[in-house]
Amino acid sequence: MTAKHPSLLPFVVMTAGMFIALLDIQIVASSLQEIGGGLSAAQDEISWVQTAYLIAEIVMIPLSGWLTRVFSTRWLFTASAAGFTLSSMLCGLAWNIQSMIVFRALQGLLGASMIPTVFTSSFYFFEGPRRVYSAAVIGTIASIAPTLGPVIGGWITDTLTWHWLFYINLVPGAVITLLVPMLVRIDEPDLSLLRGADYLGIALMAVGLGTLEYTLEEGTRWNWFSDATIRTTAWISGVSLLLFAVRSLTYENPVVDLRALGNRNFALGCLLSFVTGVGIFTTIYLTPLFLDYVRGYSAWQTGTAIFSTGVASLIGTPVYILLARRFDTRWLMMFGLACFALSMWSFSFITHDWGAAELLVPQVLRGFPQVFAVAPSVTLGLGSLPPERLKYASGLFNMMRNLGGAVGIAASAAIINDQTNLHFQRIAAHLTPANLPMDRFVQGMTERYAALPGGPVVGHQAALEQLWHLAYREASTLAFADAFRAIMLAFVVATLLVPFLRKVGAPKTAAEAH
Repeated sequence: MTAKHPSLLPFVVMTAGMFIALLDIQIVASSLQEIGGGLSAAQDEISWVQTAYLIAEIVMIPLSGWLTRVFSTRWLFTASAAGFTLSSMLCGLAWNIQSMIVFRALQGLLGASMIPTVFTSSFYFFEGPRRVYSAAVIGTIASIAPTLGPVIGGWITDTLTWHWLFYINLVPGAVITLLVPMLVRIDEPDLSLLRGADYLGIALMAVGLGTLEYTLEEGTRWNWFSDATIRTTAWISGVSLLLFAVRSLTYENPVVDLRALGNRNFALGCLLSFVTGVGIFTTIYLTPLFLDYVRGYSAWQTGTAIFSTGVASLIGTPVYILLARRFDTRWLMMFGLACFALSMWSFSFITHDWGAAELLVPQVLRGFPQVFAVAPSVTLGLGSLPPERLKYASGLFNMMRNLGGAVGIAASAAIINDQTNLHFQRIAAHLTPANLPMDRFVQGMTERYAALPGGPVVGHQAALEQLWHLAYREASTLAFADAFRAIMLAFVVATLLVPFLRKVGAPKTAAEAH
């Protein structure tokens, strides 16, 4: 065990790595069409630019604890930063959609370890009340980096080209790769762990999580279990994860410590991390989607419209640190989750003409309390575990947040798909000749389009087409409102679970965290 580094610099460097790894989850969100156009990709291939990254990351994050024990925090983080930087360069150089998908998967796989490693390292660098500050910093980064992704990505794409979404990682990635070996001295590698590793468990987990992520991402597109491939991947995922759970609970040295779920705080912390993942990632998915499909915003317009969320998150951090000195963090967490639920409720009143001004209050209600929802789960969930179990459990804890995002996005996509059809049918049922406002609208549009070649007949068809588009726009907007209400319900339940968390006191020794 090496002595604790007296400077904040190692922690700052590591959090910078965590930031760029989280940022890249969503940096392509508002630029997928531009990337697809540049690579001549089919519409159903474009989403894989994001999906490939998520699948690889969600598989690697749980393994980070074991990899840290094998290679040490210092060298795992260095390798992760170097691999992330190299794969970012390859993404920028991609020549077709297939190469881009492969390189994005490598980017997620190689960069994933930077995220949970920062969580466990904070317990080494800080002790006692100072952990409130580190948890606030980590919580802010975990919530704000995905939020800023579409904003930064939209600006880069509109200002430069989509290639620079990846090239911007090169300089900070190289700096982090060089600084971490010089600054970080936390633990020593133990290569002997490679001999007794649970490779079967690793394989089961990788197959289970990978196929689960695929099922969630592609299910809506292929009408879920009516598609043979989705049924197959769902069965493979379910069986693999069940066998993985049995293996992890019975194997002497599992790669992921599922036994830690026997700790009430850790189990609830994982569940609450899952729900915050649903909220953070799904709203980042829904808001740009609404602005693109309903409002027709460009990437940059979308980025500026959702920018208020990031600003509110930054403002919330010092407020949280100030309050965490005086109040039980459990009640601060209840406040954060309740505010998030309130935000989703306010989003449910969305109409087709909402833009940056109308989104301001809901997004402030969502952004400001994010650190209140995320930071306490770090100290209350991970902080309740013995130091020797921390590394193995941290990967599971962080995976739950990303898994929550994957489940939330899949569920909201299914809600939008189903509810749009339902609302459209209900709206169409009222669009009859007996509906006088509709009849006047059609007559007015017919007269306007009558000058087109083909005369009144073509004009009437154009009017009906315009009416269809208006009805579909309203149906889509109502479906988005339904999706926001579903997220609200998840946060209401999460808020009610917080009182079941036990208060976590400061540990007797800090150095033992590693």
